[in-house]
Amino acid sequence: MKKIDSIEQFDQLVDSGETFFMLKHSTTCPISAAGHDEFAKFENNGNDNLYYLTVQDSRDLSNHIAEKFHVKHESPQAILFVNSDVAWHASHFKITAKSLAAAKEENAK
Repeated sequence: MKKIDSIEQFDQLVDSGETFFMLKHSTTCPISAAGHDEFAKFENNGNDNLYYLTVQDSRDLSNHIAEKFHVKHESPQAILFVNSDVAWHASHFKITAKSLAAAKEENAK
């Protein structure tokens, strides 16, 4: 899991066309901590191309993602990007290693 701090880093990643997951994470919310744990569990199952931002540190980036892709900001929030666009997203307790794996599988077709 790699941290992204800037709009420039994020836009470069999107422009690459790479398939990746982004997690919006709050360091002060227990629900967000649970989502982060599930994201880490998903990573530990052999998944890569996982990125995250900390909402408190990267508010501009978080807002940029919401505005550019028309996905209402929530925290925690997991977003799957495929071909430079949002293919799937979930928030709060819907972020599980199982839901992430299902989204990855569904969008690999």
